[in-house]
Amino acid sequence: MEIKPIRTEFDYDAALTEIESLWGSPYGSSEGDRLDVLVTLVEAYEEKHHPIMPPDPIEAILHQMESQGLERRDLEPFLGSRGRVSEILNRRRPLSIEMIRSLQAGLGISADVLIQPYDLKTRR
Repeated sequence: MEIKPIRTEFDYDAALTEIESLWGSPYGSSEGDRLDVLVTLVEAYEEKHHPIMPPDPIEAILHQMESQGLERRDLEPFLGSRGRVSEILNRRRPLSIEMIRSLQAGLGISADVLIQPYDLKTRR
């Protein structure tokens, strides 16, 4: 089994093509072992060269609302009054630690996502 590091986009594309051809190989077979090693190499390359940034906290809340069919009023138990919900979603006020804890517990949004810095709109 000759496997080499993935250093370029060409190497990356070739590895993806080979992974596709090996997909479904039996576990423990030489093809399955090759697939495991190639997947590990591709994951390492992607982590370094194509990182996925965590979502913006407000976008994560909006996504969760959409996926769960929630309205703004459904956020009041987690964020406070209707006005406070509006301030948060319109980026006029930052999330507090208590809000982050409440959103994590109540809606299952990762605190790692919610704690990320994000831009606020300034009032003029």
